[in-house]
Amino acid sequence: MFPTVPIRYVEPVYRPPSEAESLILPVTDGCSWNRCTFCEMYTAPEKRFRARDEGEVLESVRLTGERFGSVVRRVFLADGDALVLPTRRLLAILEAIRKHLPAVRRVSSYCLPRNLRRKSVGELRELASAGLAIAYVGAESGDDEVLERVHKGETFASTLAALDKLAQAGITRSVMIVNGLAGPALSLRHAENSARLVNASPPEYLATLVVSFPLGEQRFREAFPGWRPLSQRELFVEMERFIAGLELERTVFRSDHASNWLILKGMLGADKARLLGELHQAIDDPEAAPLRPAWARGL
Repeated sequence: MFPTVPIRYVEPVYRPPSEAESLILPVTDGCSWNRCTFCEMYTAPEKRFRARDEGEVLESVRLTGERFGSVVRRVFLADGDALVLPTRRLLAILEAIRKHLPAVRRVSSYCLPRNLRRKSVGELRELASAGLAIAYVGAESGDDEVLERVHKGETFASTLAALDKLAQAGITRSVMIVNGLAGPALSLRHAENSARLVNASPPEYLATLVVSFPLGEQRFREAFPGWRPLSQRELFVEMERFIAGLELERTVFRSDHASNWLILKGMLGADKARLLGELHQAIDDPEAAPLRPAWARGL
């Protein structure tokens, strides 16, 4: 994050790992859905959802431009789902970025599939033309029962519709799937249906992380009776099933979040066989696999 920027932040502030060098510009606070039982990012009272005042956002862009207009290359629109805002407001923000931060080459945002139900492909094309380049879509799972158990508020069909809209508009998609989300009973169908979802609308980027609960599991378990965390080996087996089911050709794959035990990186499908080989090694002989220890995972 840039030092001393004239932007009001409500902590904690989140962004995707790939936006580490981006200017974070809050256009909303919190998440408009905020019911997913696995997500603790916006549960604090100060993160109650609200749209930022448009005048405040535009003034923040103008003032930031006065200080950093020639050096800011990327902007991430925060918080949890900036695309819930009306298209007109988003276009005004993107226009301000173009005017006051002329060195910016990429604007990105998280995107809930539900954000796009009222936005046409034409509106999304306007946003793309105005500078919105990447949408980070938390699909989490392609299995409807898993999505219902975790109160995601989405289905296979609704997520696929959003991915298709983004593709038609020319907006790059980065999709997240959560390893271990389904527990042992639904693990394999979670893996298989998640692969089926991604195959149906191949994203440009695909990533996974392991479900974790820094604030405790009670909230999650209340909505998901019988759930338990997967063992290390079970996580690898689920990941192996997921990657084995992928039929992608030009998707950049990353499984290198701090929560992941095994770092996996490659291009799907060119590197699919290698990735599966690394997983097979981890499943058959964990001691020989290059596992990331807990201290290195920030846990």
